[in-house]
Amino acid sequence: GLSGSFMVARKAIPLLKQAGGGSIVNMSSNAGLFGCPLRSPYVAAKWAIVGLTKTWAMELGPYNIRVNAICPGSVAGPRIDTVIERDAAERGMQPQEIRDVYQRQSSLRRFVEADEVANMALFLASDLGKGISGQALSVDGNTESLSNWLD
Repeated sequence: GLSGSFMVARKAIPLLKQAGGGSIVNMSSNAGLFGCPLRSPYVAAKWAIVGLTKTWAMELGPYNIRVNAICPGSVAGPRIDTVIERDAAERGMQPQEIRDVYQRQSSLRRFVEADEVANMALFLASDLGKGISGQALSVDGNTESLSNWLD
């Protein structure tokens, strides 16, 4: 989370300055771009990562260090499956009903794959992304809302 991003960057920044530049890719979440009911601590930390990313981009740009954040949506795999199971149990619903709500939150109506997030990180760290800094980039199928429970 936030502490990990800060601690890693604190060690990496002197090395990147010494090397003449580079790229820092922070992991936020689409929750760092939207409010999300019942997840206040998580949302606050992810918004903070976006703010830290934008601030570091300004501070480190003169050293040719680019700083960006990736904001994934729900990623297919065991973690989201566990969240869905927990939500289903808490709400007395079937897991597929919960999965449908989560997937309805994005235009693509599916979870992103881990390799889609990894490919964005590789792009941002490579010379292909050399003109991109200070951005919070979503890899989330175009999240429309994180409040589908309330509608």
